[in-house]
Amino acid sequence: MNNPEKLAMRTPSLADEKFAALANLFPNAVTETIDENGSVVRAIDKDVLAQEINAHVVEGREERYQFTWPDKRKSILLANTPIAAALRPCREESVDFDTTENLYIEGDNLDVLKLLRETYLNRVKMIYIDPPYNTSNDFVYNDDFSEDTDSFLSRDGQFDEQGNRLVRNLDSNGRFHTDWLNMIYPRLRVARDLLTDDGVIFISIGDEEASNLIKVCNEVFGEANFRNQIVVRRGAKSVQAQFDTWDKLGQGLEYILLYTKNPTYRFPKQMKMLDEAKQGGWNNHWRGTDRPTMRYPLFGITPPSGQWRWGKERSDKAIENYQRMLNETHKTQETIMDNEIDKWYISQKDGTLDLLRLSRNGKPEHYIAPTNETLLNSSWVDLLIGSSSEITKLFDTAVFDTAKLTAVIKRMLGFVDKDSIILDFFSGSATTAHAVMQLNAEDGGKRKFIMVQLPEICAENSEAVKVGYKTICEIGKERIRRAGAKIKDSNQGPQVDTGFRVLKLDSSNMKEVYYAPDEFLTTAQKQQSLFGFMDNIKEDRSDEDLLFQVMLDLGIPLSGKITQNSDVFSVNDNYLIACFKQVDTALITEIAKKKPYYAVFRDSSFVNDSAMVNFEQVFATYSPNTIRRVL
Repeated sequence: MNNPEKLAMRTPSLADEKFAALANLFPNAVTETIDENGSVVRAIDKDVLAQEINAHVVEGREERYQFTWPDKRKSILLANTPIAAALRPCREESVDFDTTENLYIEGDNLDVLKLLRETYLNRVKMIYIDPPYNTSNDFVYNDDFSEDTDSFLSRDGQFDEQGNRLVRNLDSNGRFHTDWLNMIYPRLRVARDLLTDDGVIFISIGDEEASNLIKVCNEVFGEANFRNQIVVRRGAKSVQAQFDTWDKLGQGLEYILLYTKNPTYRFPKQMKMLDEAKQGGWNNHWRGTDRPTMRYPLFGITPPSGQWRWGKERSDKAIENYQRMLNETHKTQETIMDNEIDKWYISQKDGTLDLLRLSRNGKPEHYIAPTNETLLNSSWVDLLIGSSSEITKLFDTAVFDTAKLTAVIKRMLGFVDKDSIILDFFSGSATTAHAVMQLNAEDGGKRKFIMVQLPEICAENSEAVKVGYKTICEIGKERIRRAGAKIKDSNQGPQVDTGFRVLKLDSSNMKEVYYAPDEFLTTAQKQQSLFGFMDNIKEDRSDEDLLFQVMLDLGIPLSGKITQNSDVFSVNDNYLIACFKQVDTALITEIAKKKPYYAVFRDSSFVNDSAMVNFEQVFATYSPNTIRRVL
């Protein structure tokens, strides 16, 4: 009898995959050598490889153009290193767990990205991230490049629930840029693999690391895939805060780097925001001809003679779009309802001019409403990138100081299809999730979001803690709940998915014996049965915990539709059927008759030897093509 194959239950080694790909292309360059420990190890013969590709191979101290920093080699190894971890579902913190296709994942984003890589390989259409800007107030992940745990904890004492260490990267630190680069580089390396061939990534960044980030992205994505360095205005508060230090000019601008996965990518010809602009962009000036039917009040003013160029319905539509834009960007319109006609009525905020011009004789000349025609331009200065007013309004208090605006993210979403998967692995207050739901409500889209956020502790004296939010994750999840409820209440169109499944990063559900049985089992234990009869699953893990780790291992999306009948799980209409409780021949037969693509069981769940012996024969009879796996 052939035993069912065991699931790996860990991420693959990317280094192994890349070596295999190189070996497949150039098998004659593959060789072996002896390492410093005297062990035989795989190797690549660089001389043979150089001959095959007909190019000079740079080595040693030979000069070359490159971007490097201390520990870069370790950072590359970190991106390729496999992990054994799990994403455990948390129903009580989710919304519409059984029906939603959105995900909110808590944990170190590098580990989460590694877990997502196989399942979401080439599936994510757009990534947006707003990583730490590397100021003296920001934490960066310390990936153990230079310190042991004891020395780190004695100096700082910050770590998350999974044991990932955080360090405040002070500008007095000699490794100020190095630590930040070691944090961002492996995350971008793994994230690239998730993008579709026509995928795009937007990265918010400030002056501190903009030049370094461009170099990193040129290496990770390729210089040919650099599309734009978009300029966006910062809020006045942050500008003034820097200016008050008197050490440099205030930073009035931030940047969004735009890269694509493939140099053949072309921007969409028609984009939603441009369509809106055509409705809302005005040249509705006052004309000298006199048509009373084209004379109506605008902003409380009805001119005594002449006519508007546009009819009232078109003007009302443009005003509606204008007001929506004001709500999205939180600009304050100055009063222009005054009936004194010897003035210029001007609304000028944040560099945008909205003008109702009245000449000295009281005759209105024109009104110019704002447009969004900068969409295909690298200047997005009509949108503020940093403003806490939107989330403050949602929570009735300032729970998050650096939230981005949904209007900024919605403009990015115009670059991808309406059914795309959107990933944000520095999700913060979950602005991206809010923007996805809002835009879906406006245009009937079916975009799905994946938010990833470290459960970073909120500052002790922060407003968030005062009102009961202990971590940034708690703020993000509550924002999605509140924004989703508001969207549902106001939406009159197609039903919008405002739910989300909460998953939390944890150690693997499997005991160490699962990965290295030779180190833990005696010969007698190994011979107990064909399957080992050892309970290799941690005692505190549920069947649903196991199911989600199995889904990741088999490449099944974590948003898959899950149904449960007694102890049997079905995912995506019997694509996967799993049972982790007692299994007898009758249940095996029942499952086999449903002809699943995958069938997964615990190796210790078979009730007796008869069930084990009959296992393969039952599937061979009723569903020979089903792939059988055990834990």
